[in-house]
Amino acid sequence: MNELERAAKESSDSNTDFDKKTKEQVDPIGQNIETIADLHIRMEKKVDRHQRSIETVTAFLGRPRFLYIILTFVALWILMNVALILSGFHPIDLPPFNLLQGIISLSALLMTTIVLITQQRQNRVTELRRQLDLQVNLLVEQKVTKLIALVEELRQDSPHVQNRQDPEVEALMEPVNPHEVVTTLNQMIKDSARKMEKG
Repeated sequence: MNELERAAKESSDSNTDFDKKTKEQVDPIGQNIETIADLHIRMEKKVDRHQRSIETVTAFLGRPRFLYIILTFVALWILMNVALILSGFHPIDLPPFNLLQGIISLSALLMTTIVLITQQRQNRVTELRRQLDLQVNLLVEQKVTKLIALVEELRQDSPHVQNRQDPEVEALMEPVNPHEVVTTLNQMIKDSARKMEKG
């Protein structure tokens, strides 16, 4: 390879590196994915080992395999006690199997508590994501309002476009007050509930 070819290859490689860096800097989707992943990692780091253990148990409880284990245990318990009765031996648990019912009730209580603990953390994570969504939506709304104002300003400055009043654009240029939106929404829900009660 002569010097001219080598220089062309180096120039091409440096341009490729520059293009990659530029794309990484202006890639909003990649940046958003990294931000979400970073948020997820930070939230997972805050989880202590007790919570992680409980969530591991919850994941196991939610699998079909766990249902088969329960059904197998109950069937074997009943078969074993019936077989002992038929063999003339004293069974561990006489029908209607009160001990089995107690074991199942205690297990159900423990499983419910475990699931509720897991659900509580998931609700906190969901609430944080909702707040993040709200903040992003408010930021987007501010940007869109600014863009509408800039386009309207350009339209008014352009000599080729008739200067006319557009009430829809004027309404869109007004920034949204989130407190006012929530208050109005709550009022509409209450009004709808009252109408449903009367109807």
